[in-house]
Amino acid sequence: MATTIEAAFREFKSNLEITDPQSATVSTRQQNVRSAVENDLSVLDSFLTGSYSRHTMIAPLKEADIDIFVVLDSKYFHHYNGQNGGPAGLLDLLKSALKRTYPTTPDISRNGQAVTITFTDFIVDVVPAFIRQGGGYLIPNSILHNWISTDPRKHDEIWTTHNKAHNGDLVPVIKMVKAWNKTINMFFQSFHLEVLVLQILYNVRISTYSSAVRYFFDKGRDYVTKKNPDPAGYCEDVGAYLTGQRIAEAVSRFETGYSRALQGEQWGDYYITTAKQEWRKIFGSYFPS
Repeated sequence: MATTIEAAFREFKSNLEITDPQSATVSTRQQNVRSAVENDLSVLDSFLTGSYSRHTMIAPLKEADIDIFVVLDSKYFHHYNGQNGGPAGLLDLLKSALKRTYPTTPDISRNGQAVTITFTDFIVDVVPAFIRQGGGYLIPNSILHNWISTDPRKHDEIWTTHNKAHNGDLVPVIKMVKAWNKTINMFFQSFHLEVLVLQILYNVRISTYSSAVRYFFDKGRDYVTKKNPDPAGYCEDVGAYLTGQRIAEAVSRFETGYSRALQGEQWGDYYITTAKQEWRKIFGSYFPS
């Protein structure tokens, strides 16, 4: 049992990690999925993206999405740009290719910007992409029937650089914030929270995990009301999904988090059982009792 709050936070950090056997399963599965696409379509490149490649994914794996980015030959873009079903048609093509390799998998579906494969142990999102003139990539948006500019490799570089600047402590804080998001029913989009952590902790020294979390909630009350641009420069506001009353609700979530974190810090090691109870109100069962 952890006898100090920081020891409890170190245990909390460990509780958020994907295990080595699970990582090995992910490695094999994603290679097989990439091969399945390459067997049917003309693929220029493919690689892991998202929280898994940024090392910000949290346990359990069965509740996680593994993102695979598949860069296709431009002939598919010309075929589906403004015709033949557009972005949705491209996703249907990818879906058909995956079904040929996984005919008995119960759920392979089109999902906004990806084709989602629901395996029994975790979910894989396969995102088709094209090389974008001027840099980055274009991916389909089957909901708005357009193409989105992005660059996941640039995201990986930015997150790695910031994590090194924080001596490896930024990624654990991001994971802790994601654990909080789970306790509030995933109110925030995951990438939005990651961007907020980068913004709020920029040039701020992380001395302890408890103080970093409390600082995040404190400053987040204001940051969440403003534009939060994509650090890679491809979106003016990754928090644009929060509008109207939901902005006030977002502030309220941060207010509650800040109040509980402040209380947890004040109880500290002198009343560690009570302090842990406050932190568990924020992080749920991830945080040790």
